Amino acid sequence: MPTTHRAAQYRGERTITATVVGRTPPGPGQVEIAPAYTGICGTDLHIAAGDMDARVSLPAVIGHETAGRVTAVGEGVSGWSPGDPVTVVPLRPDGTCPACRAGNGHVCEHMDFLGIDSPGALAEHWVVPEHTLLRLPEDLSLRTAALLEPTAVAVHDVRRARLGVGESALVVGGGPVGLLIALVARAGGADVVVAEPDATRRGTAADLGLDIVDPREQDVSAVVRERTEGAGARVAFEVSGTQSGLDTAVAALAVRGRLCQVGIHAAPRTVDLHRFFWRELELLGARLYTRADWEEAVRLVASGELPVDRLVSRVVPLEEVGEAFTALATGGGVVKVLVDCQAGAPGNTRGGTA
Repeated sequence: MPTTHRAAQYRGERTITATVVGRTPPGPGQVEIAPAYTGICGTDLHIAAGDMDARVSLPAVIGHETAGRVTAVGEGVSGWSPGDPVTVVPLRPDGTCPACRAGNGHVCEHMDFLGIDSPGALAEHWVVPEHTLLRLPEDLSLRTAALLEPTAVAVHDVRRARLGVGESALVVGGGPVGLLIALVARAGGADVVVAEPDATRRGTAADLGLDIVDPREQDVSAVVRERTEGAGARVAFEVSGTQSGLDTAVAALAVRGRLCQVGIHAAPRTVDLHRFFWRELELLGARLYTRADWEEAVRLVASGELPVDRLVSRVVPLEEVGEAFTALATGGGVVKVLVDCQAGAPGNTRGGTA
């Protein structure tokens, strides 16, 4: 086994570049995979912007949205062989904290999130605990499967909101996760509208057949009331992470409506609690996912019910990872960018369906 491989490293000071790093073989209970494609998400952008320097250890190989193939297994690992198509559920809870003991390991109080707290998937090879692997159907494109992690987020959010068949839903924020929430909600039989000011994201939403409203040009609450015979949305998903998005979501809710908070707010926000009192609203936090959410995401994507591949605006080789982060951070007309971690790699270990 070669002792080095290529990886994208965040080095602080808003710098992320592809470089050659040491390659460590899998130890007991570990599996090495070759990520085929790795998505860049909002958390990765926060890391690259320096917002999480207190949490990540520099230099850091980041990234956690991926699909690839097993390349090697460590001692004591069974059921996995080189060539197996897999994705990674990037959570390593401690199993002992109160949240874990209550069965909520996905919100472990001492979570090791792979790709943030420990090395991630923006690399030619990635060593992960065996328990994080999830087998993929052989006929599922690895490029499409790289969207499974944010799809699992969307599945969890829709389940957390208790969104039912025939209920109305407003999604505030049409980035990748917001669009995936809308797709999952629609697949479950809900009536969905997405509020998004960015023209590129609105275009992608329209291409997906979603109903879209521009909050700069239209009164979102009025649009929702018109669709619901004056009632308002049963569920609003706040995905924008902005004060204006939060205000929009709350204002659009029906009596006893449910606000599902998905977006990460970097600062405290003002919430109209009088409206929560007056209309008996509910506020639900939604963070990460369970393994069951992942399994449902695989089913939805593999069956073709969710056309997630249409969110991908660009695929770049590992060497261009810095430019990809810049394009996403500056809103350069892209929705989702995938990094081809194996382009130019000796032997190109993706194999099978790319």
